[in-house]
Amino acid sequence: MKRLKETIRDVHNFPKKGVIFKDITPLVRNPAALKLAIHQLIQPFLGSDINMVAGMEARGFIFGSLVAWEMGLPFVPLRKPNKLPYDVESISYDLEYGSATLEAHIDAFEPDDKVLLIDDLLATGGTAKASCELVEKLGATVAALAFVVELDALKGREKLANYQVHSVLHF
Repeated sequence: MKRLKETIRDVHNFPKKGVIFKDITPLVRNPAALKLAIHQLIQPFLGSDINMVAGMEARGFIFGSLVAWEMGLPFVPLRKPNKLPYDVESISYDLEYGSATLEAHIDAFEPDDKVLLIDDLLATGGTAKASCELVEKLGATVAALAFVVELDALKGREKLANYQVHSVLHF
């Protein structure tokens, strides 16, 4: 894990003064680190009944699609508004810096789908909780959530108390 942690860059005062942003771009630029991160993300779920992976825009697409590929499962993108070409369901939620909305196609999930939600970072938990609500609104079950990085001090995991949560790295 030390090797993976070393690929996460701190960017001070982004997106606003006083914030230390955890930048994953050096990790995705490093093929060995990216492969290790994907393997660590899926480890707890190998052999489970998960049959679908979803990822939150935008960095969740990077990790989510690779997790889906590695597990041999379909991938569903949870998108920002007006990015999907078909009928959508949406959910709006509050963030630490404002508000946001996520959308998915109305036929993205089946009622028997057990979904693994993937994102790069768990901070306050707003996006992750909204993603769970969107998946459930569309009739599927959230089996678990997995993150490359969790910022423990922000206590996002508390918003996800009803779900299995796995994080590869903790800061």
